[in-house]
Amino acid sequence: MLSEHGLVAGTIRILEGEDLLQTFRPAEGSAKTFCRTCGSNLFGGGWPDSETASVRATAIDDPLDARPSAHIFVRSLAVWETLPDDGLDRFDTTPG
Repeated sequence: MLSEHGLVAGTIRILEGEDLLQTFRPAEGSAKTFCRTCGSNLFGGGWPDSETASVRATAIDDPLDARPSAHIFVRSLAVWETLPDDGLDRFDTTPG
C-alpha cells in the first residue's frame, strides 16, 4: 500500500533473513536499513520506525517493469554522477 510519500511501513514483511538486517540511524536524517552480508541498501525513509518507508530496488529479487516518474533527492547527486536527459521532473527532495 502506498501513501503520498511512500510505502506504508506496516505493509513491509520480511520473509527470511531478518537477522541479516542492520539499521543505521543518523543524528540528522532518517534511518536506512542495509544487508549485513552484502551491504545493499534495502529500506529508507525511516523504516522500521516510521509511518512510511521506501523500498530500494536492491531489495526486490524479481525484475521490475516499472519506470521512474521523476528524479528525487537530486541535491544529493554525487559529483561524478549524471542524470539521464529523459525529460522527467527533478526535485531536490520529494515532490510536494
